[in-house]
Amino acid sequence: ILPAIILLFIAFPSLRLLYLLDEINEPLVTLKTIGHQWYWSYEYSDFMNIEFDSYMIPTNELNINNFRLLDVDNRVILPMNSQIRILVTAADVIHSWTIPAFGVKVDGTPGRLNQTNFFMNRPGLFYGQCSEICGANHSFMPIVIESIPTNFFIKWIMNYSNSLDDWKP
Repeated sequence: ILPAIILLFIAFPSLRLLYLLDEINEPLVTLKTIGHQWYWSYEYSDFMNIEFDSYMIPTNELNINNFRLLDVDNRVILPMNSQIRILVTAADVIHSWTIPAFGVKVDGTPGRLNQTNFFMNRPGLFYGQCSEICGANHSFMPIVIESIPTNFFIKWIMNYSNSLDDWKP
């Protein structure tokens, strides 16, 4: 009986913590991230299905202010001081979407949709990489998030969606 009582004393606080960790807030932005070999695809499905791919900038095309093996051609733009939900999956093999500055690491598995959320409280650039051994060039899957004020984010979304309308036949 004593081991059962000890397990109950361990279980009840753990169940309370699981209940408290359950998502109770509404995110402002939901970003879907799809891992491919050797790039990431992003979808802002909240805003007229904005989609783009993010590739690492090759060394011979780097500017003087870019970081080698860390900068991408299309950065993820997100508003600061807002709750962000990230949905992560993969198209081919297991990937891991990792941003150490946020303390976020989510595995992307083919056929499965994983979710996490975070809150950015300052503007800036945040760098990460795929931290899963997902192929020969897995270390060349950088992630760059640019955190900007909400009013600039709204202007960026409006300009991006207007530019998509210009390209439609």
